[in-house]
Amino acid sequence: MWLAFAAGSAFFAGITAILAKCGIRKADSTVATAMRTIVVLAFAWGMVFVVGSQDQLGELEPAALLFLVLSGLATGASWLCYFKALQIGDINKVVPIDKSSTVLTILLAFLLLGEPIGLFQGLGVVLIGAGTFLMIEREPAPAGGRARGKGWLFYASGSAVFASLTAILGKVGIQGVESNLGTAVRTGVVLVMAWVMVAVTGKAKLVRQVPRGELAFICLSGLATGASWLCYYRALQDGPASVVVPIDKLSILVTVAFSRLVFRERLTPRSGWGLALIVLGTLVLLV
Repeated sequence: MWLAFAAGSAFFAGITAILAKCGIRKADSTVATAMRTIVVLAFAWGMVFVVGSQDQLGELEPAALLFLVLSGLATGASWLCYFKALQIGDINKVVPIDKSSTVLTILLAFLLLGEPIGLFQGLGVVLIGAGTFLMIEREPAPAGGRARGKGWLFYASGSAVFASLTAILGKVGIQGVESNLGTAVRTGVVLVMAWVMVAVTGKAKLVRQVPRGELAFICLSGLATGASWLCYYRALQDGPASVVVPIDKLSILVTVAFSRLVFRERLTPRSGWGLALIVLGTLVLLV
């Protein structure tokens, strides 16, 4: 069953980007991030009560709490960048860059935590990096207009950087802390950060202007994230992490498939080779 849960984690993670893209066609991405975080937070704390780890909240060490808060801030920054990138860029370009956070995490773990990089890890890093590079293509200018700028690339890169910092800070802060409780605490920080950003940027008035149809997709994207986490941690409970984590990362295949069906986004031959290298690099990490 853990294999089925791992596949479920990849599926729900893959459709999160699709549902989010549907929810930010007119809605502001910062407002959408803040609203969907409410759903994710409810899911996270629901998991805490399911596993019964809520009593450990008052026992958190100050150092662990500090790193969980810092990890939450990094998560919030990553989400804000990610959904802004999705709003202005193609899913097939944004998602691979975001997934490159795996490479950054391995490198940061080596530099900051002293974790060794084995032969297969090194090969996986090279393959994923090369695949990501191939999937970043210059967009042709539309008829009678100019090509879109590289703003999406800036935000997608920021998403990957902050996601890798989330993993490193979370790894330090999660020591001795039940994983679901740690996730719930971090998500609470994300919620506060997202709504502070809404207030600071003067976008609070836009909350009521979110179309109902898009609001539904925003909430569904939050539910998909929660479902992905539920399956992910359930798979980790019974299955080997060395297999579960790479399967979860293969969510990029789900995203690419649905982006073709929903948004008619096509992969060029170059992007197709890039995707193949990313998948191959992810599978190499299984070894």
